[in-house]
Amino acid sequence: MPRVLAVANQKGGVAKTTTAAALATAFAQAGRRVLLVDLDAQACLTFALGVDAEEVTTSSHDVLLGRPLADSVVRTAEGVDLVPATIDLAGADAALMVRPGRDLALRTALASVADDYDDVVLDCSPSLGVLTLNALAAADEVLVPLAAEMLSHRAVGQLLDTVEDVRRILNPGLRVVGLLPTMVDLRTSHAREVVADLEGRYGLPVLRAVPRSVRVAEAPTRGRSVLTTSPRSAAAAAYRELAAELLAGR
Repeated sequence: MPRVLAVANQKGGVAKTTTAAALATAFAQAGRRVLLVDLDAQACLTFALGVDAEEVTTSSHDVLLGRPLADSVVRTAEGVDLVPATIDLAGADAALMVRPGRDLALRTALASVADDYDDVVLDCSPSLGVLTLNALAAADEVLVPLAAEMLSHRAVGQLLDTVEDVRRILNPGLRVVGLLPTMVDLRTSHAREVVADLEGRYGLPVLRAVPRSVRVAEAPTRGRSVLTTSPRSAAAAAYRELAAELLAGR
């Protein structure tokens, strides 16, 4: 079975999509077979990897409603496979709510391609709804990116409570691999204070911070990850190091 990593935080704007794309690319560059799943109706990951959501005929929404996952896979320029998202996902919570086993729909779909991949990376929606519950129920590991800002920090506790609920009811093997500070400028006292507070508050590993960089913001306009567009940047180096740590930990 592939290892399934959910990149999750219900707070938006914390670099979930950037992190998912970068880690998947780093895994692929290490010779791994990688599948990305976009679970956000905004389809930011889909756009960031050069796929036009307006031209997608089947998506993660269809997969959650029972269509074979393999029918929705798109090959990207980064060498990873992608199950793209469309705006249809905005109605997925309501569509799944009336279905039996609704929280296990993604786990069931991923089982059908278990022999095809070494790693699956899930880019979660910025909410704690049915889509995120599906991701957590399907995942082996959760990575929590958060901006080095107090408002982003405050959302972590809510997510960890949800992770504990999922672990107790749906997925006892789920574990949090760590908190990932993103868009960090350690020259500011506020960023340093937030990172220091993380280290003592949650009892979880605080991973190497990803520095703030305009190179990260530029990458999606080229339909690639920062590891490809700016491979020598500090942000790319941080993501490569994180990917190596995650692979070594398995």
